[in-house]
Amino acid sequence: MENHVSFNLHQQDAVDWLRSLPDASVDLIVTDPPYESLEKHRRIGTTTRLKNSKASSNAWFQIFPNDRFEDLFTECYRVLKNHRHFYLFCDAETMFVVKPIAEAVGFRFWKPIVWDKQKIGMGYHYRSRYEMILFFEKGKRKLNDLSIADVIECPRIFRGYPTEKPVPVSEILIRQSTQAGELIVDPFMGSGSVGLAALTQGRSFLGNDICSEAVSISQQRLTEFLSPEITILNLL
Repeated sequence: MENHVSFNLHQQDAVDWLRSLPDASVDLIVTDPPYESLEKHRRIGTTTRLKNSKASSNAWFQIFPNDRFEDLFTECYRVLKNHRHFYLFCDAETMFVVKPIAEAVGFRFWKPIVWDKQKIGMGYHYRSRYEMILFFEKGKRKLNDLSIADVIECPRIFRGYPTEKPVPVSEILIRQSTQAGELIVDPFMGSGSVGLAALTQGRSFLGNDICSEAVSISQQRLTEFLSPEITILNLL
């Protein structure tokens, strides 16, 4: 039987938005918060110091401070169904901050997955070529394909939305941790890459971002992907 997928987009603070979702209503969370260490890198010039992304016309996003991760992870844990996974994109510095916080609210930490961007980026001490994807679990759920390595090789996005993630990276995570028809959530959706990955894999998507431009870009991107007869869009 054909799987009808849908998406629903919101513009709100990430924690406040998650608080509006019912308990145990989500099958997977994949997200990339604008973590605090990005602002440090901007100040010293290891990433853009401009108000707009150097690689695009899009405005740089509002930073999510480290002291709010406990509230974020508490809500992520609450909205996830039992025996489900949670993936968090972050840099090596943020990993040491957030891992113990996520464990304290109940998540089991499995390991960092390395996203190999295949080309070096900016930086001073060993220029950056990779990013971490922290793999957390609520309950116990087996991955769908145990042959997948913990290094995902995929080129970075060139001249895209600020810190935009490639759709194929999120597609791997979604295939590993969900079944067709399940619900994927991203409270920091940016340009909607996780949403597009969800739809391409036959999953539905709930997305949120505090930035109106992000919501507009995601709306257009996801609407263009879905054929009219299966699009269900409620933009709040």
